[in-house]
Amino acid sequence: MSSEILNTMQISAMGMRAQGTRLRVITENIANADTTGKTAGSDPYRRKTITFKNELDKKLGVDLVEVDKIRKDYEAPFPLKFMPEHPAADARGYVKMPNMNTLVEMMDAREAQRSYEANLGMIEQAKGMAMRTINLLRA
Repeated sequence: MSSEILNTMQISAMGMRAQGTRLRVITENIANADTTGKTAGSDPYRRKTITFKNELDKKLGVDLVEVDKIRKDYEAPFPLKFMPEHPAADARGYVKMPNMNTLVEMMDAREAQRSYEANLGMIEQAKGMAMRTINLLRA
């Protein structure tokens, strides 16, 4: 197999790994959409975000995508919901809710899924090219 085909497969595999991690973070956010604090004034689940970076693979001589950081979102405020009977309610009866929007998370998940599938498609194309090359060499 040519080095270009192997490089393509490696680049796509790293992209799939990065998008898989992104999906895991998004899934965790969605799973905790209703996770509030346990006591009055305590903070609820804080949304996580993910960033990527390009890392030069010296062996391959190409940039590969990698997860840079997974962080908590300290910029978005916690929305308040009126639930006076909740144990985490403040003196006015409001509970801090997680600082995430399920609709935004679902759109991010769909984007990550499409990127994952695109990388998988590239691997399948590279594999097909390699198999056709092998078949040509056999003839």
